Amino acid sequence: MRVALIHDWLTGYRGGEKALDALCQVFPSADLFTLFHVPGSTSPTIEHRRITASPLQWLPAATRRYREYLPLFPWAIEQFNLDGYDLVVSTSHCAAKSVIVSGRARHLCYCLTPMRYAWDQFEAYFGAERIGRVPSALLRPVMARLARWDRDTAHRVHRYVAISQYVARRIRAYYNRESSVVFPPVDTTFYTPAAVPVTPHFLSVSALVPYKRVDLAMQAARQAGVALTVVGDGPERRALEALAGGQVRLVGRQSDEAIRDLYRRSVATILPGEEDFGIVPVEAQACGRPVVALARGGALDTVVPDVTGVLVDAPGAEGLADGYRRILAQSWDSAVIRTHAERFSHEAFVDGIRRATDEVMAAPPGHTW
Repeated sequence: MRVALIHDWLTGYRGGEKALDALCQVFPSADLFTLFHVPGSTSPTIEHRRITASPLQWLPAATRRYREYLPLFPWAIEQFNLDGYDLVVSTSHCAAKSVIVSGRARHLCYCLTPMRYAWDQFEAYFGAERIGRVPSALLRPVMARLARWDRDTAHRVHRYVAISQYVARRIRAYYNRESSVVFPPVDTTFYTPAAVPVTPHFLSVSALVPYKRVDLAMQAARQAGVALTVVGDGPERRALEALAGGQVRLVGRQSDEAIRDLYRRSVATILPGEEDFGIVPVEAQACGRPVVALARGGALDTVVPDVTGVLVDAPGAEGLADGYRRILAQSWDSAVIRTHAERFSHEAFVDGIRRATDEVMAAPPGHTW
């Protein structure tokens, strides 16, 4: 069976790429197609694939400023020739799910989320306060057209597998399709508890981009009078540095080993924004430490209230500040938290994907879920 893997772009190693890494292990001989590829930016497992990039790869500064070519994504993703493949597996948060497959091939989409900026988070990415009034106004009809294309090509997938119940609801709302849920893989063999002292500080591990709402985590720490360490980098770093100081500090990118040590030594890890899944809270719980999270999105799948962490109903700094206080007011069982995290292991992901793949390949030609 010839298998093709489709991924939106390979420019770093984040949650989506971790899922792709696991898929490369499930399908060791699969070819990989992507809109953009920055060589060496992902894991060795991914880099050792036969990787085909789209024609957009050769446009000026494409691998650094690829989002500026967003209007061309629909055209580019349809250029891949997938006629020789029996199974196509896309990992999609943008355009990958809209590839065109042959009549005999089956297409399974591991959906990270329907396109956020085209559907319901335009303001967070392209609002007037983010990029200016005129560019925002010009982009609005472009994103509306992209949303229509995204909806109109949803039928190209035979089966959707969502990363969380939250994403399954988004798939139903925007694509009018049902989906099963297979949680993304978390490296529970690397992220483990250790007999180290817990220090009086909280932790945020995040890309520094608007929708992650790291600013709220920092403001809440000041309100609650607690120390907060922020790990990560991104376009919001300069703005967030203005909120740092005192017990709130930004430390930039850190190695996986350093982050694991921070998880183990922190009172708790905070997830201040609404995530489609959120691997960071599960990594923290795998290290036996609790989580403070907004009671929305993927956190509803990954955090057990008052057992593995605290879920905050009210968005905003005040609600998160109360979450910090609630963590400090309770005792937490590291072994129970760790056991909960094990249900998100690499092995559980592989089992779920293989089961979904077997069902897709066993179904009659053209069957959709």
